[in-house]
Amino acid sequence: MKNMTYDEAIKRIEKIVVELEQAKALSMEEYKTKAAEAKQLLDFCEQQISKMDYSSDKLTSTSL
Repeated sequence: MKNMTYDEAIKRIEKIVVELEQAKALSMEEYKTKAAEAKQLLDFCEQQISKMDYSSDKLTSTSL
């Protein structure tokens, strides 16, 4: 995930959601694996948003 962008992570999350919605019968292990990947991607996206918020706050405070 180190080289992944925010947009790529969002697309992967969307793909996982579709896979889960369309799956007729997933084993508990498959569900657990997909859920864990989605959680990691969501955490990554949250970190990216936090970095953007911090950067914009920093820009705002230095321009005053």
